Amino acid sequence: MPYVVSCDVGTGGTKAVLVDVKDSQVVGKAFAGYEVHHPQPHWAEQDPEDWWHAVGHSTKHLLESTAVAPKDITCLTFCTQMLGIVPVGHDGSLLHPAIIWLDARAEEQARRTMRRLLGPKVFALVAGCAATGKDVLPKWLWLKEHKPELYARTLYFLDVGGYLLNRCTGRMVSDWTSASGTGLFGLKSKKWDDLLFRLFSAPRAKMPPLVRPDEQVGPLTREAASDLGLLAGTPVVAGAGDVPAAAVGSGAVGVGEGHASIGTSGWVGVISAGAPTGKSGIAAIQSADPRNCLLVAETETAGACRDWITCCFFPKGNTEQESHRLTVLLDEEVKSVPPGAEGLIFTPWLCGERSPVADVSVRSSFVNLSIHHRRAHFLRAVYEGVAYNLRWIIEILDGKFGFPLQTLRVVGGGARSLPWMQILSDVTGKRIEVVAHPQEAGAVGAACIAAVGLGIYPDFEALKNVVQVTYRCEPRPDHAGTYDTLFRQFKQVYARLKPVYDRLNTVGLTGQWQ
Repeated sequence: MPYVVSCDVGTGGTKAVLVDVKDSQVVGKAFAGYEVHHPQPHWAEQDPEDWWHAVGHSTKHLLESTAVAPKDITCLTFCTQMLGIVPVGHDGSLLHPAIIWLDARAEEQARRTMRRLLGPKVFALVAGCAATGKDVLPKWLWLKEHKPELYARTLYFLDVGGYLLNRCTGRMVSDWTSASGTGLFGLKSKKWDDLLFRLFSAPRAKMPPLVRPDEQVGPLTREAASDLGLLAGTPVVAGAGDVPAAAVGSGAVGVGEGHASIGTSGWVGVISAGAPTGKSGIAAIQSADPRNCLLVAETETAGACRDWITCCFFPKGNTEQESHRLTVLLDEEVKSVPPGAEGLIFTPWLCGERSPVADVSVRSSFVNLSIHHRRAHFLRAVYEGVAYNLRWIIEILDGKFGFPLQTLRVVGGGARSLPWMQILSDVTGKRIEVVAHPQEAGAVGAACIAAVGLGIYPDFEALKNVVQVTYRCEPRPDHAGTYDTLFRQFKQVYARLKPVYDRLNTVGLTGQWQ
């Protein structure tokens, strides 16, 4: 059987998934967690050694639990968090903790970068959205200014996938999808864009060579094979960033087809045949399919909002069984409240936002709270608030890009909640389709990318019929009026409270609070 070990290296841990790529079925999975470190307000770092140890631990446990022999593994590949930077020296040694996607320390560098193009409005017209301290280029500039000796010793700025591929094969590379997340990759040329590097004084010489997502980077070295419990010489395929990999894992691989993810963060993605300029916080990046691009609108906290409200009201489950029972309890409480949560609105911006509004200062709020609201109302308002945010994104994709999505494939842990999927359908007015393994969609997608690269499938279009849908729901017309009204007010909350968020959280940037 064509088994692929696909490692989904996320923010909270690594999930090693064994995929039978003949039918995209998950044969087994294993997880190993690690920490995010916040040494200062707005900073978010991880130790790349933790990623590597998690990949090794989870891969070994995966093979043990499935009783699959290392000789039966066709290849190893990765799906990784994007927008992080890992400075490495000439021998591949780590020079600094990874500055991950959640880190917003480089806000001043982002503002100066935009001034090179006459300010945020002009910059957004060129780049698709205003730069923030969470973007890659400002993070590079922050290191150059604050740690010049380290910057000078850096051979390459790798991303998460690049670091792991180097540990596996000894090669320092960046796959096209992750490179495109920097904003300095030519979507047409499929090369680093030298003009943009000069324009923004970015470190062109410190960027690694590029590889296609479906390209074999090299054989697994003996040292890496020992760490991972695999055979030396096992092919290692580059894989992709988490968003492009999940797009493949959703099965929405055709031009004009869209998917949404509700994981810790969330996004809506649509496949585009061209390379459109981004707008309204929606970026165009490289799709895993080399022929196409992917329009992506990322929301910083989606499933994280449910995690937060759950921690406020319930003790955390320590086992998968306990977590499942808690999910069932949440869903039952949400269903006990009528659509609209009796006027209670939640804005899902716990860590600032990228899309539908690019604003690092914005925060979450409960609006219109009254004495009769109870725990279940708060829970439902959180589910609905995430759905309103996604509807806002979908409106932009239709109005400004011409993609009138009628069906949305949904992946991520949030897709396991069927009441949440019905709320999403009702709020957006779209048909919702949930795939067979929503929480493993990124890993499944990376495995399918590898299968194309290995010739198991002739092209990405062939993957359309491989990914299975297990649940569908249609919007209920009798709830449309309630949600239309509340959605309009949801957008007004941002417009009215933006000055308040700005005043409160600009103070926070001085270190008084996070």
